[in-house]
Amino acid sequence: MRRDIGTHVALCVLNKLTSLSISFKEMATLYVSPHPDDFRSLLAIIAAEFCPSSRPQIITEDPPVSLNARSRPTLVLGAGDGDSVLSGASAVAWYLAFQGQKAGVGTQQQSQVWQWLSFADNELTPVSCAVVFPLLGIMGVDKKLQQSSRAELMRVLKVLDQALSTRTFLVGESITLADLAVATAVLLPFKYALEPSDRKEVTNVTRWFTTCVNQPQFLKVLGEISLCQNAVPVTPKTNAAANVKAADASPAASAAENGPPKTEAQLKKEAKKKEKLEKFQQKKEMEAKKKTQPPTEKKAKPEKKELGVIRYNVSTPAGEKKDVVSPLPDSYSPQYVEAAWYPWWERQGFFKPEHGRRSISEQNPRGIFMMCIPPPNVTGSLHLGHALTNAIQDCLTRWHRMRGETTLWNPGCDHAGIATQVVVEKKLMRERGLSRHDLGRENFIQEVWKWKNEKGDRIYHQLKKLGSSLDWDRACFTMDPKLSYAVQEAFIQMHDEGVIYRSKRLVNWSCTLNSAISDIEVDKKELSGRTLLPVPGYKEKVEFGVLVSFAYKVDGSDEEVIVATTRIETMLGDTAVAVHPTDPRYQHLKGKMVLHPFCDRKMPVVFDDFVDMSFGTGAVKITPAHDHNDYEVGERHNLAFINILDENGLLINVPPPFLGMKRFEARKAVLQALKDRGQFIEIKDNPMVVPVCSRSKDIVEPLLKPQWYVNCTDMGKQAADAVREGRLKIIPDHHHKTWFNWLDNIRDWCISRQLWWGHRIPAYFVTVNDPAVKPGEDMDGHYWVSGRSEEEAKEKAAKRFSVSADKVTLRQDEDVLDTWFSSGIFPFSIFGWPNETEDLNVFYPGTLLETGHDILFFWVARMVMMGLKLTGKLPFKEVYLHAVVRDAHGRKMSKSLGNVIDPLDVITGISLEGLHAQLTESNLDPLEVEKAQQGQKSDYPNGIPECGTDALRFALCAYTSQGRDINLDVNRILGYRHFCNKLWNAVKFAMKTLGDNFIPTEKAQMSGEESVSDRWILSRLSAAVALCDAGFKAYDFPAITTAIYNFWLYELCDVYLESVKPVFSKAEEDDAGRRRVAVCRQALYTCLEVGLRLLSPTMPFVTEELYQRLPRRQPQTDPSSICVTSYPDTQEFCWNSEQIDRDMEFIMTVVKTIRSLRADYNLTKTRADCYLQCIDTATMSLVQKYILQIQTLSYSQAVIPLTANQPVPEGCAVAIASDRCTVNLMLKGLIDLEKEVTKLMTKKGDLEKQMEKLREKMEKNDYKEKVPVKVQEQDAEKLRQSQTELEKVKEAIDNFRKMM
Repeated sequence: MRRDIGTHVALCVLNKLTSLSISFKEMATLYVSPHPDDFRSLLAIIAAEFCPSSRPQIITEDPPVSLNARSRPTLVLGAGDGDSVLSGASAVAWYLAFQGQKAGVGTQQQSQVWQWLSFADNELTPVSCAVVFPLLGIMGVDKKLQQSSRAELMRVLKVLDQALSTRTFLVGESITLADLAVATAVLLPFKYALEPSDRKEVTNVTRWFTTCVNQPQFLKVLGEISLCQNAVPVTPKTNAAANVKAADASPAASAAENGPPKTEAQLKKEAKKKEKLEKFQQKKEMEAKKKTQPPTEKKAKPEKKELGVIRYNVSTPAGEKKDVVSPLPDSYSPQYVEAAWYPWWERQGFFKPEHGRRSISEQNPRGIFMMCIPPPNVTGSLHLGHALTNAIQDCLTRWHRMRGETTLWNPGCDHAGIATQVVVEKKLMRERGLSRHDLGRENFIQEVWKWKNEKGDRIYHQLKKLGSSLDWDRACFTMDPKLSYAVQEAFIQMHDEGVIYRSKRLVNWSCTLNSAISDIEVDKKELSGRTLLPVPGYKEKVEFGVLVSFAYKVDGSDEEVIVATTRIETMLGDTAVAVHPTDPRYQHLKGKMVLHPFCDRKMPVVFDDFVDMSFGTGAVKITPAHDHNDYEVGERHNLAFINILDENGLLINVPPPFLGMKRFEARKAVLQALKDRGQFIEIKDNPMVVPVCSRSKDIVEPLLKPQWYVNCTDMGKQAADAVREGRLKIIPDHHHKTWFNWLDNIRDWCISRQLWWGHRIPAYFVTVNDPAVKPGEDMDGHYWVSGRSEEEAKEKAAKRFSVSADKVTLRQDEDVLDTWFSSGIFPFSIFGWPNETEDLNVFYPGTLLETGHDILFFWVARMVMMGLKLTGKLPFKEVYLHAVVRDAHGRKMSKSLGNVIDPLDVITGISLEGLHAQLTESNLDPLEVEKAQQGQKSDYPNGIPECGTDALRFALCAYTSQGRDINLDVNRILGYRHFCNKLWNAVKFAMKTLGDNFIPTEKAQMSGEESVSDRWILSRLSAAVALCDAGFKAYDFPAITTAIYNFWLYELCDVYLESVKPVFSKAEEDDAGRRRVAVCRQALYTCLEVGLRLLSPTMPFVTEELYQRLPRRQPQTDPSSICVTSYPDTQEFCWNSEQIDRDMEFIMTVVKTIRSLRADYNLTKTRADCYLQCIDTATMSLVQKYILQIQTLSYSQAVIPLTANQPVPEGCAVAIASDRCTVNLMLKGLIDLEKEVTKLMTKKGDLEKQMEKLREKMEKNDYKEKVPVKVQEQDAEKLRQSQTELEKVKEAIDNFRKMM
């Protein structure tokens, strides 16, 4: 990418644009061209779509003359004076993108965005127009010019393709103005010029362009984009987003900006030419079709697969070591590589903390690393969120293990109360037509255990497929006896202390599940207005998103008070009307009552600060038993709490005819009754959020129920203080704000669930058979005792009420505990707490908790609170929170969008038909299935190719930029599979180079005889070791993957392996040559062995496979697996030399310059002499030192260094490598000089004609007045570029003539 303006200048421009302080929420106007293919205007319109709250008014006409605006697009801010007018696509788009937070984060990203803007303007736009305009009829067709323009376009696109090879977007991990500008610059080529064969050459650009134009903002402006199939002249259709008629602007008028109108004769000529071209194209297509049709008697050959599948076919019993004697397959295949290793790792006990030591209690000077897995639901199936969590956790675990620490990653599974009960209930009904009530509690629980034992370990098998190095002997299930005992003990201890108490409060109630549910199980469905939603148990959809207003009559007068509600049926439970204490409209109603229309209930008018005077009439109905805000008002004003719903959603405590009605049938009935009484006022659309149960899809109701609660006030303060005081570290620290906000305002936690599957609450309601003891009520905590057994509870009760045990009758609570309660004690219950065990003493507190930020409160905070409460210790020292995985377009993964990816499908590959079949088998609505299948077809037209576990893990780690959501692109994962193949081939080549009899030195060290190439690669290896070490310590996974990727691909493979080939080719010439080879082999072995160890935590399978083929330094004592070999350490690999790195960087600049010259003159196989003219003796000396490397890497015949005063032989092409060195490539005798001169003379003539035509245009008398300033600037720039190009052509002609 060419930097057309310096960073300093760019930042000045950026500061000028972003310092405009005028907000354009209601006073900005964007003037754009009406032409559907005016990409500059489209850029501005798309940028405006990213400012939804402050989008400017868009007008498709010229801006007023008074504004002195140079061209469209023009953005007018405010009155349009001075700095409040922005002209030109770049300036306008920058301002709009900055408003929409799409201009980059920080000055570094903003500078990068500006450079891509410059790239779009100066590199892409001119060549795109040169290719497309002839096809659109805007300029005449010149075949030679068209061919050269297409070649130049492909060259520029390949530069872009390389930049996108490992990126989803150009800057950062989300879409920015850089993507907007470059995508609109290539929009016309993709629509009209780039055929499928062209797009295959730039697959990364095509993938990125498709991602961009499928963003909602692009779709709104451009609609669906059809990619070009045949590059033939076209009449572009009007874009619907432009909202203008095609007649408003011709292509010539808009895209060529005021060019001369064409005569009728020219138009006729062009029409004939177009007709001929179309006929010729049709003829070509018919010929091509005939060629592709096979003879009828022959079968068509099967399509050759791009990625070969090689399977491991050696019979290896499970747990035995894989065969590593047979030769490696020719190419990398995940199925071959990943076979047999995991069972062997398990059998060898590599994943156990006991490995390599007599006892876990044995002091380890390197320390202990312990982390527990976030226990997945027993009903769960692996998704990419799990894959991300496990990729990160396993990398960390493997790194700590390789560092020699006593390492434990403890697996476990959560019993998932509601989810599991729902699954088994559905299974019972489907297979046997029975409900759980038909079976009874005990038999139903047996059915759940039966299902768990059959299906429940599925997710463990999937975790193993991901290579997760968990200690499976310590796997725990939250309903296991050990963990169940811990749950019981936790409840009893906290209940005895009064931290757990009984209370009747509002809970989230699911009528379908007949249970309270936690906040995390409530989906908040946003509605923009009236919406009909399906509700379980109702044949017809139910209306939501409306606000119903009705009147309450004031007692003793004709006056009315108008109130409004979104749940009209709840008015049956109203017990007051509230107004604001300072509202002047209602001061006269103090002490007054309003009358309920359907019963003889009189309700007070209460005055409360929570009322918003500006909303509606300023009067609010109060239903304390069915609304969280109203509940608090009811408490403050001592109002009656009337529960009108039973557990099934039927109406109770209401007058006929509503009594016994289903809640949403009552909704219609109440509304009609109000109309009949003349108290209905109006109904109107109302944006709102509807709470939906994530398990049953029922509408959640706030319901008053006696439940068990945890008093979180003190526990929450301790958890918050732990972070404030630095005892607990949360990474990244921007989560501190939400942590403190939640814990400082924490509410008590409802832990009761009305289920059968789960930990039954060990609490008993006491009835005393003694007239001296008053009978208790369910919600009175005094009548509840807890115990490890009924006998213990009975003793507690007898002691509390001072009676003998035989007078006490107990009833155990039917409810079970919230699943999060058992999850909250998971870090210590897995080690046998409350019993003192060796595991508990060694591994608690843990080292780290790694999980997604979406369960920060539901799980992480509760673990911290309960750990401090029950053990007096923090459960871990650090919390690392990773981001949420989204699809390549930035959308949340959803089954209805068809973008949910099973990581096993990425690992093994799946066809498009297979993806469609998964949707068909799901519970989606048929319409949603069709929509989702379209999404799959768009994103994965050929299905998902087999990528393998290693590539998936590496990609997930490479994406994990702290604090950002991850837009996962499957094509990028495939790119890392290709990296595995490169790795595979490099090691195979290197092993062949080392030879069968190679013996590495016992220790990795430098001998002092290393060549400059050896010293450089060992310096780069040391730098990679340091980067990985720092990356792991900072949880900077992209830094780790980038360091490893760059070392293997760009330094070891591309440079070192190529540069040492001559060393091995001259191996047997003399003793010195043999010694050079021996030293080089040791350096090469060190790179392979250390490079594989660096990579092992992220790519465990392929590194094990390759590492097993390498000879060992100390075969008798070295570990048998790479996963328990030491991780490379900066103290051992301390050979990094900044001077050597700088020297090699200069040498590679010279090499790349020579390669560029060779490409310019098409010297693909011909070697040429190269003269390097050096500015001083130091540079001369450096070139001489690296002369073999330059010759090898640049494919030169000979490399001859020259001083600045020495003459360069005639017949050389010249290029400047740097201010210290000029490259002169000898062409004389290597190319057809006459042919090259003829080509250049033709080009010279074309340039001179273009320049003459442009000068004539610019020298016209009315040019300055009639032509827009922007076009004048463009013309001047074209003339300047053409002049520069002409000078280069003349210089090349002179050079060639000198050689002739």
